[in-house]
Amino acid sequence: MADIARYPFARHLRGSSTTHVGHVRNGRTIHAGVGASFWFRPLSAVLHEVPVDDRELPLLFHARTSDFQDVTVQATITYRVTDPSTAAGRIDFSIDPETGAWRGTPLDQVAGLLTESAQQYAIDMLATVDLTDAMAGGVGPVRSVITDGLRADERLAETGIAVVGVRVVAVRPEPEVEKALRTPTRERVQQESDRATFERRAIAVERERAIGENELQTQIELARREEQLVSQRGANTRREAEEAAAAGAIAAEGEARRTVTLAEARAEGARLAGAAEGDAEAARMAAYRDVPEAVLLALAAKELAAHLPAIDTLVLSPDLVSTALAQLAGGRTAAS
Repeated sequence: MADIARYPFARHLRGSSTTHVGHVRNGRTIHAGVGASFWFRPLSAVLHEVPVDDRELPLLFHARTSDFQDVTVQATITYRVTDPSTAAGRIDFSIDPETGAWRGTPLDQVAGLLTESAQQYAIDMLATVDLTDAMAGGVGPVRSVITDGLRADERLAETGIAVVGVRVVAVRPEPEVEKALRTPTRERVQQESDRATFERRAIAVERERAIGENELQTQIELARREEQLVSQRGANTRREAEEAAAAGAIAAEGEARRTVTLAEARAEGARLAGAAEGDAEAARMAAYRDVPEAVLLALAAKELAAHLPAIDTLVLSPDLVSTALAQLAGGRTAAS
């Protein structure tokens, strides 16, 4: 909005760098330009102010596809006024000389013009495609048709308005239809996920089977080696027993031979001892052969007395003494 200073019988207007200000008096342009500053009389001046900066216009409208499905288009149009004088002649941009405010709503008129034109191009394009193609094509075709249509619009060119750019944010169907459209893709993705899961499980099962087979082969190999170990241990035990039996037989044979040798030696010793004793006894008997009987009895009594226990008291009867004396006397007489 222009800055207007009040003075007696006159006013002073000061514009900005983004607005084009015009001063017309009696049908003749007195002042015009961007950022203009001038004096004017309020009773005879006609003022207009046209913005020349870039403006953003958001759009949200509905369209229908060839298969009668409703879609919502959300876009933003960037525009600017390239010919302020022409725009001021086609749209009411006049301002109050007292306040500097617009007398009408020129920007709403520009917005309505751009909105209706953009909707027309988008609706015409979407009416030629079905919903699936519209969703598959995305926002690119809609953006292109709106941009090309607005830039080629003669009415906008004659009004002095140029479209700088168009941005289409989204082209969406109704929520239920969008959900239905997403269902096949979701199902396909879910099927791919299930297939991947099944393949992963199959691979896991195959790996588990391979591991089980390896474990079984390992157990079989261990059992076979254990059988070989048991056989080897049995053979070793049998060999040890045989070696022990052979050693025992050799030891027994040696012991038997030693026993026989000892027995033979003992028998020979006993024989020799017996022979020696016999010879001694024969010699002793030969020595006693000519000894008188009384002497032999005396020697026997002596020998017997040597082997008898100690005698504390000896009682001799008269008969025994007489007999002994008689025998002793008879022996001596025979000797004489």
